[in-house]
Amino acid sequence: MPTGPVVIGVDSSTQSTKAALVDAETGALLALGRAPHPVTGADGARETDPEEWWTALARAVADALRQAAVPRAAVSGIAVAGQQHGLVVLGGNGRPLRPALLWNDTRSALQAAALTGALGGPDAWLARTGSVPVASMTAAKWQWLRENDPATAERTRAVRLPHDYLTERLCGTAVTDPGDASGTCWYDTGRAAYDPELLALLGLDPAQLPHVAPAAATRAGALTPAAAEALGLPAGIAVAAGTGDNMAAAVGLGLGGAGLLDRPVVSLGTSGTVFAATRTRPASPGIAGFAAADGAYLPLGCTLNCTLAVDRIAALLGLDREDAAPGDGLVLLPYLDGERTPDLPHATGLLTGLRHATTPHALLGAAYEGAVFTVLRALDELLAACGLDPAAPAVRDLPLRLIGGGARGRVWTETVRRLSGRPLVVPAATELVALGAAALAAAAAGGGDPVALASSWGAGAGRELAPVERDEETWRRIAGVLDQAAPTLLA
Repeated sequence: MPTGPVVIGVDSSTQSTKAALVDAETGALLALGRAPHPVTGADGARETDPEEWWTALARAVADALRQAAVPRAAVSGIAVAGQQHGLVVLGGNGRPLRPALLWNDTRSALQAAALTGALGGPDAWLARTGSVPVASMTAAKWQWLRENDPATAERTRAVRLPHDYLTERLCGTAVTDPGDASGTCWYDTGRAAYDPELLALLGLDPAQLPHVAPAAATRAGALTPAAAEALGLPAGIAVAAGTGDNMAAAVGLGLGGAGLLDRPVVSLGTSGTVFAATRTRPASPGIAGFAAADGAYLPLGCTLNCTLAVDRIAALLGLDREDAAPGDGLVLLPYLDGERTPDLPHATGLLTGLRHATTPHALLGAAYEGAVFTVLRALDELLAACGLDPAAPAVRDLPLRLIGGGARGRVWTETVRRLSGRPLVVPAATELVALGAAALAAAAAGGGDPVALASSWGAGAGRELAPVERDEETWRRIAGVLDQAAPTLLA
């Protein structure tokens, strides 16, 4: 039983919401509530009704409160970390006009390419936003809506990201943070403000957008009576500005942007991401130059196809996800939903190297290898964007922190070890996004630095795995196939 304040960190992800009830002094996870929410769409479309997120948040908080022997009056703050890039459009009554377009909706690929050209090319976007538009970015989705559903775009009175929408439901204040705002492609990470020229290009009025708080832990307001009743929490508790899920995971790991690069992270989830905190403003077409929650930068590479794609291959083969063997000369690029890094939004899966002796287990192993290779190649781009040589011995020896659902899988972990040749740290904490959000809530309620607080909780510590010799042959084989196939995949 905690003797001090308790906070709630919310992880509103693509397919579910988690609410972590956390002791604000020790970081102990007292309870974790969960609730799913649906994703609909086909042929590149991925959508969710934002009201489903609110319903799931209420259910997840109720679930956590049921589990924990903690008086509700002990809860002092709440913060939301949400899936990045999603487009939520609201009418004059503050309610959604249509389902939200999610980050992995690839229909806006043409709009992303057109926007890139409209500003003069990738370098112009990098100079302003730190990122080049791809189908995932909110700017491309808003432009898609303007072109494909102009009536709804015309009726739109407010534009929000998923975490903005939920935070506004909690405290009644339209607020976002630099981290999640940096994923819109209309926020200037150098000036830490919305870019007026980009807003004009997109036909957006600044009044349609939320205020950008100085940091994710900023107290955005107090829990309204209506939200308190819906969640079963005390009215008036602190609501933090919150942030995007990747930024919250960095907080949970205690990444503070010390020096040129602070502890690169590989996250194996529905998508695969690589990120690191740095004080250097990165600029690379293949990397999103996001802001971090604490004023640093959080360069990030993201692949659409990670655990979900590999699980799909396992299901097609009738195998358990752990029942895999090395690829044995096969190459399987599991781009089942197109791909973001590399930017191949219309790509499909590609398989080569089949022989009579090929086994289902090797085929599944090749899917793992293809997904891990894509993530690790994004890591090399990230390191280069931060001014580091990925092949330098000192850089090769940097430990990778391996997080996400895949980090709990034996084959995932061993494939990352084999293809990276790096030492790994697998943190003991499994809910880093929710824990990071809890640190933001604790800072909003009681003051202090959320990164320092999360570091004191020790959530980034865990099992250490020594490096193994890098599998150069498999790396070269996959790289050769991808480089040769990329022009075809772009078609």
